[in-house]
This record gives sequence, C-alpha cells and structure tokens, in this order.
Amino acid sequence: MKTAMVTGSAGVLGQATVRMLLEEGFRVVIHDSDERALAALLNALGPLVNENQCYPICFDACNSDSVDKAMQRITNDFHPVYILVNNNGILARTPVSQTSLQDWQHCFSQNVDSAFLISRALLPNMRKRKWGRIVNTCSIAGKTGGHTTGIAYSTTKGALQTFTFALARECAKDGITVNGIAPAYIRTPGVDAYPKEMVKMLLEYIPVGRFCEPEEFAHTIKFLISPLAGFICGEIIDQNGGLLMS
Repeated sequence: MKTAMVTGSAGVLGQATVRMLLEEGFRVVIHDSDERALAALLNALGPLVNENQCYPICFDACNSDSVDKAMQRITNDFHPVYILVNNNGILARTPVSQTSLQDWQHCFSQNVDSAFLISRALLPNMRKRKWGRIVNTCSIAGKTGGHTTGIAYSTTKGALQTFTFALARECAKDGITVNGIAPAYIRTPGVDAYPKEMVKMLLEYIPVGRFCEPEEFAHTIKFLISPLAGFICGEIIDQNGGLLMS
C-alpha cells in the first residue's frame, strides 16, 4: 500500500513531491502529459529511478478513455495505487474580457476534470482495501479570487476546493481521506521571472517575507499521506506565509 501516483510530475511541485516520495521509500507512478518533460525529470532524479520503484507514464489526464486505459496498465504492470496527488494543471492569467470560452473550458479540463477522472478511476482499489489518501493541489486563488491570476484559473481552483470537500465526505467511511493544499507564490521559474517591482511588492505583503520552497509543499504532502493524519479529512491547508489567515 506504499504506492503513490503524482500527476503533473514534471512541474516544480510535482518534481519535489516525486523526489520526496522516492526518498521515503514509496513506489511512485510518475505521470506527465509531456513526454520530453517527463524524460527530463527521470534524468534529473538520477539514481532514485529504478524499475521496481518507479513507473513513468505519459497520457492525457483530461480524457476519460485515456485515463481508464492508463490506470489498467498501472495496476497490471506495476502496483495498485493507494496514494494520489492530483497535481495536474495549468496557470491562466487573463481577465474575463480576454478569456474565450475555449480558454475557460481548457483550464477546467486540466485543473478539475483530471482530478475527477483519476480519482474516480483509482477509488475502487482504495475502497477494496479500506485505505487511501488523495491530496489535491489547490491554490490561494480559489479562496481570494487570485491576486495575480486570471478568472479561469481562480475559478477552477475554487471548484477543486469544493471537489475536495465533496469527495472527502463521500469517501471517509471507506478509510480514504481527501484533502487539499492551497499554496501561494511557490518559488518557481514563473515567479522568479516576475518584474523586480512586483517581487518587492509581493514580499512586502507576505508576512514571512519570502516565497515558499517546493520542498515545503512536498513536506505537507508527506504529512497528509501518513497513517497518523487519518483524522484530517476535507481540509484545505493554507501554505502562503501568512498572506491569507483564516
């Protein structure tokens, strides 16, 4: 039951989570929809990668048929998954006037549909063993409407938060906990590329005075999937340095 899956593994948060899981002795299904990015991640992981502990797989996490076939492959060729980190997603920064219906639907597909489809596909095995962990990568934007993000992204993260609540209530009786993490301003290439003036302004608004490190996000994942976190269910854990306190 120490088999985990991380979707969107090639992103900064995904990479940190995969590395943490491998270092903690988990078997890890490493997913991404970009083959070259997935190959680069495997190369970066170096000696942590071996066929007994890693199962890299590339598929469209937003397509129902693709997800079902991939889950069958994983179960048959590797191990059943009992820990899922729904990290697949995209960032969108356009305001409502510049957001087309296609942009809106694409953001929902990546940020919400993928979590629904993969969770639905993996739940039967978790229910069979009466144990499982699902952690969704939410965002402060889902609670605030977004400080520097667009309307589609903020709305999808609000939807993912509600999905977390609904799924947690439905699955708790089966020994499966569902929680989310709502980070803000993780140190990523995107944040590092902000204009100096914006970085200065953001750091003035964040009480701890710095951006979050990806490893801190991964550490929160480590806590939520542990057996002793089994009484935490349906929570969205803020990880924003005090930018939003509730």
